Amino acid sequence: MKNLFIVILALILLGCNGGFLPKPKGYPRIDLPKKDFLKFDNLCPFSFEYPSYSFVFPHKGKNTMPCWLNIDFPIFKGTIHISYLPIANETSLKKFSEDARSLAYKHTIKAQSIDERVFDRDNQKVYGRIYDIKGKNTASSMQFYLTDSINHFLRGALYFNVAPKNDSLLPVTNFIREDIEHLINTFQWNRKQ
Repeated sequence: MKNLFIVILALILLGCNGGFLPKPKGYPRIDLPKKDFLKFDNLCPFSFEYPSYSFVFPHKGKNTMPCWLNIDFPIFKGTIHISYLPIANETSLKKFSEDARSLAYKHTIKAQSIDERVFDRDNQKVYGRIYDIKGKNTASSMQFYLTDSINHFLRGALYFNVAPKNDSLLPVTNFIREDIEHLINTFQWNRKQ
Protein backbone atom coordinates (compact mmCIF):
# COMPACT_ATOMS: atom_id res chain seq x y z
CA MET A 1 0.00 0.00 0.00
CA LYS A 2 2.87 2.32 0.89
CA ASN A 3 4.59 1.60 -2.46
CA LEU A 4 1.31 2.29 -4.35
CA PHE A 5 0.96 5.65 -2.59
CA ILE A 6 4.57 6.60 -3.51
CA VAL A 7 4.00 5.61 -7.17
CA ILE A 8 0.77 7.66 -7.39
CA LEU A 9 2.43 10.66 -5.72
CA ALA A 10 5.38 10.38 -8.12
CA LEU A 11 3.03 10.26 -11.14
CA ILE A 12 1.15 13.33 -9.90
CA LEU A 13 4.36 15.27 -9.36
CA LEU A 14 5.77 14.23 -12.74
CA GLY A 15 2.46 14.99 -14.46
CA CYS A 16 2.47 18.54 -13.10
CA ASN A 17 6.01 19.21 -14.28
CA GLY A 18 4.93 20.83 -17.61
CA GLY A 19 3.99 24.51 -17.87
CA PHE A 20 0.41 25.56 -17.36
CA LEU A 21 -1.32 26.76 -20.57
CA PRO A 22 -4.57 28.62 -19.90
CA LYS A 23 -7.28 28.63 -22.54
CA PRO A 24 -7.39 31.79 -24.62
CA LYS A 25 -10.00 34.32 -23.61
CA GLY A 26 -13.25 33.84 -25.49
CA TYR A 27 -15.86 36.39 -26.44
CA PRO A 28 -19.62 35.91 -26.19
CA ARG A 29 -21.56 35.14 -29.31
CA ILE A 30 -23.29 38.16 -30.81
CA ASP A 31 -26.66 37.62 -32.45
CA LEU A 32 -27.11 40.32 -35.08
CA PRO A 33 -30.66 41.55 -35.70
CA LYS A 34 -32.43 41.51 -39.06
CA LYS A 35 -31.83 44.66 -41.11
CA ASP A 36 -34.88 46.91 -41.09
CA PHE A 37 -34.96 50.70 -41.40
CA LEU A 38 -37.11 53.64 -40.28
CA LYS A 39 -37.18 57.18 -41.67
CA PHE A 40 -35.90 60.09 -39.60
CA ASP A 41 -37.60 63.27 -40.72
CA ASN A 42 -38.30 66.09 -38.26
CA LEU A 43 -37.65 69.83 -38.07
CA CYS A 44 -33.99 69.43 -39.01
CA PRO A 45 -32.96 70.33 -42.57
CA PHE A 46 -32.22 66.70 -43.45
CA SER A 47 -33.72 63.22 -43.44
CA PHE A 48 -32.29 59.71 -43.57
CA GLU A 49 -33.10 56.09 -42.82
CA TYR A 50 -31.76 54.50 -39.64
CA PRO A 51 -31.95 50.92 -38.29
CA SER A 52 -35.08 49.89 -36.39
CA TYR A 53 -32.91 48.36 -33.64
CA SER A 54 -31.47 51.80 -32.85
CA PHE A 55 -32.91 54.97 -31.32
CA VAL A 56 -32.47 58.55 -32.50
CA PHE A 57 -32.55 61.21 -29.82
CA PRO A 58 -31.26 64.78 -29.47
CA HIS A 59 -27.72 65.17 -28.19
CA LYS A 60 -27.60 66.52 -24.66
CA GLY A 61 -24.56 68.42 -23.56
CA LYS A 62 -23.12 71.76 -22.64
CA ASN A 63 -22.30 72.86 -26.20
CA THR A 64 -25.23 71.19 -27.96
CA MET A 65 -26.65 72.93 -30.99
CA PRO A 66 -29.96 72.38 -32.83
CA CYS A 67 -30.11 69.16 -34.89
CA TRP A 68 -27.25 67.47 -33.06
CA LEU A 69 -28.33 63.85 -32.69
CA ASN A 70 -27.23 60.52 -31.32
CA ILE A 71 -28.20 57.26 -32.97
CA ASP A 72 -27.92 54.80 -30.12
CA PHE A 73 -27.44 51.03 -30.55
CA PRO A 74 -28.20 49.75 -27.02
CA ILE A 75 -27.67 46.06 -27.86
CA PHE A 76 -24.15 46.86 -29.09
CA LYS A 77 -23.35 49.71 -26.66
CA GLY A 78 -22.53 51.93 -29.62
CA THR A 79 -23.54 55.41 -30.74
CA ILE A 80 -23.27 57.41 -33.94
CA HIS A 81 -22.80 61.03 -32.87
CA ILE A 82 -24.18 63.43 -35.47
CA SER A 83 -23.53 67.16 -35.46
CA TYR A 84 -25.11 69.60 -37.89
CA LEU A 85 -23.78 73.07 -38.69
CA PRO A 86 -25.19 75.66 -41.08
CA ILE A 87 -22.66 77.00 -43.58
CA ALA A 88 -22.25 80.77 -43.48
CA ASN A 89 -19.71 81.10 -46.30
CA GLU A 90 -17.04 79.24 -48.25
CA THR A 91 -14.52 79.75 -45.45
CA SER A 92 -16.76 78.00 -42.92
CA LEU A 93 -17.23 75.05 -45.34
CA LYS A 94 -13.45 74.66 -45.60
CA LYS A 95 -13.08 74.92 -41.83
CA PHE A 96 -15.82 72.34 -41.14
CA SER A 97 -14.33 69.94 -43.72
CA GLU A 98 -10.84 70.31 -42.29
CA ASP A 99 -12.16 69.88 -38.72
CA ALA A 100 -13.89 66.64 -39.75
CA ARG A 101 -10.71 65.40 -41.41
CA SER A 102 -8.48 66.26 -38.44
CA LEU A 103 -10.92 64.61 -35.99
CA ALA A 104 -10.81 61.42 -38.06
CA TYR A 105 -7.02 61.52 -38.33
CA LYS A 106 -6.60 61.90 -34.56
CA HIS A 107 -7.02 58.12 -34.56
CA THR A 108 -3.77 57.53 -36.48
CA ILE A 109 -2.03 56.77 -33.18
CA LYS A 110 -3.90 53.44 -32.92
CA ALA A 111 -5.05 53.00 -36.53
CA GLN A 112 -3.26 50.77 -39.01
CA SER A 113 -4.89 52.63 -41.89
CA ILE A 114 -7.54 55.22 -42.63
CA ASP A 115 -9.30 54.73 -45.93
CA GLU A 116 -10.93 57.86 -47.32
CA ARG A 117 -13.75 57.60 -49.81
CA VAL A 118 -15.37 60.53 -51.56
CA PHE A 119 -19.14 60.44 -51.61
CA ASP A 120 -20.99 62.25 -54.39
CA ARG A 121 -24.72 62.13 -55.14
CA ASP A 122 -25.02 65.17 -57.37
CA ASN A 123 -28.72 64.64 -58.13
CA GLN A 124 -29.50 65.04 -54.40
CA LYS A 125 -26.77 67.64 -53.75
CA VAL A 126 -25.20 65.34 -51.14
CA TYR A 127 -21.41 65.34 -51.13
CA GLY A 128 -18.99 64.15 -48.53
CA ARG A 129 -16.23 61.91 -47.34
CA ILE A 130 -16.18 58.64 -45.41
CA TYR A 131 -13.24 57.80 -43.15
CA ASP A 132 -12.95 54.06 -42.56
CA ILE A 133 -10.56 53.71 -39.62
CA LYS A 134 -8.97 50.27 -39.36
CA GLY A 135 -6.73 48.93 -36.67
CA LYS A 136 -6.59 47.40 -33.25
CA ASN A 137 -8.18 49.27 -30.40
CA THR A 138 -9.16 52.45 -32.26
CA ALA A 139 -11.75 54.50 -30.40
CA SER A 140 -13.78 55.19 -33.55
CA SER A 141 -13.96 52.88 -36.55
CA MET A 142 -15.91 55.07 -38.95
CA GLN A 143 -16.49 58.79 -39.41
CA PHE A 144 -18.06 60.79 -42.19
CA TYR A 145 -19.30 64.19 -43.24
CA LEU A 146 -21.99 65.25 -45.69
CA THR A 147 -22.68 68.66 -47.18
CA ASP A 148 -24.56 70.39 -49.97
CA SER A 149 -21.54 72.75 -50.36
CA ILE A 150 -23.73 75.82 -49.89
CA ASN A 151 -25.92 75.79 -46.77
CA HIS A 152 -25.52 72.59 -44.74
CA PHE A 153 -22.80 70.50 -43.13
CA LEU A 154 -23.29 67.28 -41.15
CA ARG A 155 -20.63 65.15 -39.44
CA GLY A 156 -21.02 61.67 -37.96
CA ALA A 157 -18.75 59.44 -35.87
CA LEU A 158 -19.26 55.90 -34.55
CA TYR A 159 -18.09 55.18 -31.00
CA PHE A 160 -18.63 52.24 -28.66
CA ASN A 161 -19.10 52.56 -24.91
CA VAL A 162 -16.82 49.59 -24.25
CA ALA A 163 -13.07 49.04 -24.23
CA PRO A 164 -11.99 49.01 -27.89
CA LYS A 165 -10.93 45.45 -28.67
CA ASN A 166 -11.02 44.92 -32.40
CA ASP A 167 -11.20 41.12 -32.10
CA SER A 168 -14.56 41.19 -30.34
CA LEU A 169 -15.96 44.37 -31.95
CA LEU A 170 -15.18 43.55 -35.58
CA PRO A 171 -18.46 41.72 -36.38
CA VAL A 172 -20.49 44.53 -34.78
CA THR A 173 -18.40 47.24 -36.42
CA ASN A 174 -18.90 45.67 -39.85
CA PHE A 175 -22.62 45.30 -39.15
CA ILE A 176 -23.03 48.98 -38.14
CA ARG A 177 -20.76 50.06 -41.02
CA GLU A 178 -23.46 48.73 -43.37
CA ASP A 179 -26.06 50.78 -41.44
CA ILE A 180 -23.95 53.93 -41.83
CA GLU A 181 -23.61 53.26 -45.56
CA HIS A 182 -27.41 52.92 -45.74
CA LEU A 183 -27.86 56.17 -43.77
CA ILE A 184 -25.54 57.97 -46.20
CA ASN A 185 -27.19 56.47 -49.28
CA THR A 186 -30.68 57.50 -48.10
CA PHE A 187 -29.61 60.92 -46.78
CA GLN A 188 -31.40 63.95 -48.22
CA TRP A 189 -31.42 67.65 -47.55
CA ASN A 190 -34.93 68.89 -46.96
CA ARG A 191 -35.79 71.37 -49.68
CA LYS A 192 -38.12 73.33 -47.38
CA GLN A 193 -35.19 74.44 -45.23
